Amino acid sequence: MNESAALALLLERGQLTRNELRALTGLSKPTVSDALRRLAEADLAVVVGHVSGGPGPNAEVYSANPAAAATAAVSVRAGDDRPALAAALCDLTGTVRARMERPVDLARTSPVDALAEVHAALLEAADVDRVDRLQLGVAGAYDARTDTIHHVDVPGFARPGLVADIAGRLGTDIAVDNDVNLAAIAERRYGVARDAESFALVWFGEGLGLAIDLGASGLLRGARGGAGEIGYLPLYPPAQTGDLQDLIGGTAVVRLAATHGHQGRTPEEAVATGTRDPAFLAALAERMAVALAPVVAVLDPPLVVLAGPVALAGGKALRDAVVAAMRRAAPLETAVEVTGVSDDAVLLGALNAGLAAVRERLLTSR
Repeated sequence: MNESAALALLLERGQLTRNELRALTGLSKPTVSDALRRLAEADLAVVVGHVSGGPGPNAEVYSANPAAAATAAVSVRAGDDRPALAAALCDLTGTVRARMERPVDLARTSPVDALAEVHAALLEAADVDRVDRLQLGVAGAYDARTDTIHHVDVPGFARPGLVADIAGRLGTDIAVDNDVNLAAIAERRYGVARDAESFALVWFGEGLGLAIDLGASGLLRGARGGAGEIGYLPLYPPAQTGDLQDLIGGTAVVRLAATHGHQGRTPEEAVATGTRDPAFLAALAERMAVALAPVVAVLDPPLVVLAGPVALAGGKALRDAVVAAMRRAAPLETAVEVTGVSDDAVLLGALNAGLAAVRERLLTSR
């Protein structure tokens, strides 16, 4: 327990002296010294410098050993023309050692081979010999009981048993999560939801998605990993065909923009060209409000985060239009903000989730 406490503080604070650890833990000086000695013997802690504390020898400064573990993350993207794999690798301290994005031809390459190639490239670029955990992000719902990714449009990724085959090929632990859930993890860590008690993140891009952050209880994933697949919600009245994806998915956004004279190859490009057109923003916001209404009505979250390429492209102007549309649609109020994560939220969230799991395993193993 003493070693776990010391290691946890080194991971949280970065660099600490023996006296600083003693003050933070409340342990005696000999106990802290013994814990640090054992951590160093296990290659989990290293001396990274010295500081002068007055008379006597300089105090050693300790850090968690960056080389003690490595975490990799891969985000599987459908892509405009063909799928792509965005990947990153970080060490135990969270420092990113390698990052890349590669297109993949899944008509000629199996998902297992494609991930194995990216995994090998990450190891080479980061100059490490192993990964302790791979976190995979997919636009779908992973059911661990059947080892199957449902609702995924990337060729080959819906095959039952795929995840087990990937783990066997790579020789490492692997976890799979929905891409929007991972974006919510990044939002909780780096974005506008850092101080939120709980929040709902709604993703607007080529597809739609919902992540439900319950605060201390974590993310709501559902019985088969399908919580948040709001794109499948049917539109009403019953005589009307289609679902939310048909109303506010990527193709629908591009078409709506075109009717207002704004062209774009992707929905984010189309929205970016229309951010100064109040009529277009109002029409887009009306559709987004249809997707947000059931989220607010059922969950009553303290915060709704608008995320994904469309939300980023629309920015504050789109957010204001959405708030106005929601107020017109129903007497339900909640705070609405645009995502504060401008980098690749899915990849950052995957890296964060994988690193947290690796650190937890190291801490409990002590």
